[in-house]
Amino acid sequence: MTGKLAGIRVIDLSQFLPGPMLTVMMADQGATVVKVEPPAGDPARQQGPFEAGHSVWFRNLNRGKTAVTLDLKTPAGAAALWDLIAGADVLVEGFRPGVMARLGFDYAAVAARHPGIVYCAISAFGQAGPMADHPAHDLGIWAESGLLALNDGPDGTPVVPGVAASDMSAGLTGLSAVLMALIGRARTGRGDYIDIAMQATLLPWTAHVAGLAVAGGPAPRSADQRSLGGAAFYNVYACADGRHVVLCGRELKFARTLLGDLGRPDLLPLAAAEAGPAQAPLRAYLAETFATRTQAEWVAWFAGRDVAFAPVRDLADGLKRSGLVVTDADGAHHIAPAIRFADDDAWRPGVTPDQGWSG
Repeated sequence: MTGKLAGIRVIDLSQFLPGPMLTVMMADQGATVVKVEPPAGDPARQQGPFEAGHSVWFRNLNRGKTAVTLDLKTPAGAAALWDLIAGADVLVEGFRPGVMARLGFDYAAVAARHPGIVYCAISAFGQAGPMADHPAHDLGIWAESGLLALNDGPDGTPVVPGVAASDMSAGLTGLSAVLMALIGRARTGRGDYIDIAMQATLLPWTAHVAGLAVAGGPAPRSADQRSLGGAAFYNVYACADGRHVVLCGRELKFARTLLGDLGRPDLLPLAAAEAGPAQAPLRAYLAETFATRTQAEWVAWFAGRDVAFAPVRDLADGLKRSGLVVTDADGAHHIAPAIRFADDDAWRPGVTPDQGWSG
């Protein structure tokens, strides 16, 4: 397989979401990725729904990799992993802090034999500090970081997020760090150690909503935030048929167009007011207005108007319309990578690996 990362060899000891997402993005660009699984396999293999013999989850995060099964607690398994590392450029692991050291494969041990290795460790709260040993998946990171409090429903109760953002931010940040380290190694000949804490990768994504808190002030309330429900032109509205639409651009040019076409240009000053209570009358007016027609009627009404507007679709419809869903040779479906280069051939998903040999 060709690609920007052809010739790069990756040993992936991670499971579930963050590490596999990092390494599948490398595999999609031609890197050779060896997925090392414990005897029980990556738990994602057992997470339904299933299609063409594999979990949809597992397939979309592990296509194009080679899978091997090793019991790293045995001498044979450890020896086999050392053999794999000998030819590797990158090692990615997602164990809790201290596990790799107990197994004899911490960065110091690996770098002593292979100083060019780029070693990326992904954990919930980092390799050191008071939370290092605390177990957590994505929802726990949201909660500990304070973001779940902003992900609240109309009654103020936090709701479970629809996307595992801290898992994904860890994978994306880890990928960026690995590529930076590989560029650095090309100059110095030495690898590096990367400590990726899911919490640390998620919090920088809040810069546009967390200004007061970042500056040492109080936590923001979503109802007063311009991007979280306090602004009339960045909000969700119910239609007559129970479906929803959104206004998704706060620029005054959009407000001027919509309010003018609705015959209420007098409300434009409210769109320029601070988000929160000052915009409440405008939010109320728009809620009443959108409730008078069905979603389909509003889609037709907005056609050709220069207003940032969208219907709220279900995920199946959104995927179908995106053009990103690709079928492989087995008839199974993949979400294609978002990264495209001008000289790329049409992307084709790699083969989903069965559990490999044991050692």
